[in-house]
Formats: sequence, C-alpha cells, structure tokens
Amino acid sequence: MKKHIILLLGIVLLCSSFNLEAQTFRKVGSSAAQFLKIGVGSRALAMSSAFAGVSNDANALYWNPAGIANIRQISWTASHTNWIADIAHQFTGLIVPLGLSSSIGFSATFVSMDQEEITTEASPQGTGFFWDATDLAVAVSYARWMTDRFAIGITAKYVSQKIWNESASTVAFDIGTYLNTHFKGIVIGMCFSNFGGSLQLAGRDLFREYDFNPNNSLNVGVDTRLHTEPWPLPVNFRVGVAMDVIGQAENFIQSADNRFTLAVDGNHPNDDSEKLNFGMEYGWKETIFARFGYGVGYDLANVTYGGGLKFKVSGANFLLDYALAPYQEFGNIHYFTIGLNF
Repeated sequence: MKKHIILLLGIVLLCSSFNLEAQTFRKVGSSAAQFLKIGVGSRALAMSSAFAGVSNDANALYWNPAGIANIRQISWTASHTNWIADIAHQFTGLIVPLGLSSSIGFSATFVSMDQEEITTEASPQGTGFFWDATDLAVAVSYARWMTDRFAIGITAKYVSQKIWNESASTVAFDIGTYLNTHFKGIVIGMCFSNFGGSLQLAGRDLFREYDFNPNNSLNVGVDTRLHTEPWPLPVNFRVGVAMDVIGQAENFIQSADNRFTLAVDGNHPNDDSEKLNFGMEYGWKETIFARFGYGVGYDLANVTYGGGLKFKVSGANFLLDYALAPYQEFGNIHYFTIGLNF
C-alpha cells in the first residue's frame, strides 16, 4: 500500500512540476504530421484529453495502447470531426480480446480537405488546376497483462502525408503502460507516442530544368530536383492518473448506480510547451454520462464539455458520445463518436 501511495505522489509531483514558463520559448511548427496530435473519441475529448489513466474503451488505441488489455469484448469505435478550416478528421478502431490476458487492436486515422483551385501571380483568379491534401495513419496495437495489476502495450503505425503531387511516409511506434493500484480505484497510465522516422516530401513538382552555365549551350535543360528537409514526428510523453471517487468497487464513496471519475494528464511534447489536462466524468448506471474538462497551457479550447449514452440492443452495447470544444475565433468544434461492444 505504501509503495502505491509513494508512486502516486511521485506521478502527481511530476505532473505539477511541468514548467509552464517554458511557453516563452515554444517550438510550434517544428515537427511534421500535426494531425497525429488531434485527439480521438468524444469521451476523452470532453474530459480535455485526460485519458491516459482511464483508457478503458476502444479509444485507448490512441491515448494509451496498454489500456486495450482492459477490453473483454470485441469493441469498435468510429469518430468524425469537422475540424478547423473545413478539414475533416475521421478515426476508427477495432479491438479483439485474445483470451483473458491480452488484446489486439487495429486503427486508422484519415484527414482530408476539399479541393482548392491553384492561383499564381500570373493567374490570380485561378489556373484551372486544383490541389488537395490528405493525411493517413494506419496502426496495429497489442497489449498484455504482465501481472494482475500491470499491463504494457505497443502500437506500430504507418504514417503518410500528401499535398498535391508530393508525399512523405514513415513508420512510428507508441508504447504505453497501465497500472491499477487496487487502492481506492486509482490507476496510473503512461504513453510515449509517435517516436520513429522523419517525413521528407518528394514528388514530381520538385523536379526543375536548370541551366547552371548559360554561356555553354551544351548544358541547357539539365534535370534537377529541389531539396526538402526531413521533419520529425510530433513525439509526446503523456502520464496520467485517474480515480473513481464514487463507484461500485472499493472507492472513497461506494454507490451501485453512480460513478464519478477524476483524471489528470501531463503532456511533454517535442514541439510545444508542456500541458496539463483535468477531466471528470459522471455516469448513472453506466447508461447516461456527463463530462467536463479543463486544459492548462493551451492557446485555444481550454474548456470542453460533453455527454454520452450507452444502451443494449440484442445483447450488444451501443455507445453514442458527443463533445464540444470552443475554439474562440475559430468557432465551436463538435466531436461525434459511435461505438459497439459485443
């Protein structure tokens, strides 16, 4: 018991010691594949992304792969978000239990935008040609209980970005851990995500004809290629603590019908200042849910809200979740998620 308390205090101190003053020197825009930083699942997003320690549904595929070891049924989820600037963000994930001690999961993230006409200095009204951009991440995850309290999970993902005729791709990994202290419903989760290769754009639009010696007629029309720099992925280290203050197990307050969960996550990204996320969830008979979250260190969307429903049809559990994040001058972002457990 003492070991659990000491470990918990250490995690809380680590989160509270995040140097928010580092915002005076931020590295925003210094990594590629920014779409990997867009969270998934209305439940987690309504709790301001404080989900590393919760991670007990199919959206754990994104937040902490070790959490999928909690899944005891085949679980599927899908999310859709109309992101800023008419960008569409979709996520889907499937988890299949492998006995009582391990699970395997599959997920995909797809980001797209409508085509836009190309303009130039010579043709400011449009050239008649159109460009678009797409992002894709396809992943497979595996998690296993190492003891009755501790699980570890890993995700391998293929990441690709494309803009007009240029594209880049690489492979990345997530590693997560999940510790159920068995003390008052306290859970500690950690995840190191998106570490791997770099993205370097290549494509036919980078080829140019170049005459490096105009005085020599033999060197006309030499094929050359413009050089692009490789950019790292948005690596992030996340640590979270979650606790059921009210619940059916040995919580601080026991209740057969009510559950109240508190969660806090600390994030250390490689391309921005540190963040703190606080979230809470109330559930009545695990059927109706209300959620709230608050983030520290964000320029936009500090406060998030949401709710959800779970109901049974022919022995299967259906889930409907919604979250709202006010992005100030960019307007409100609405997140919609559906799920199925059977």
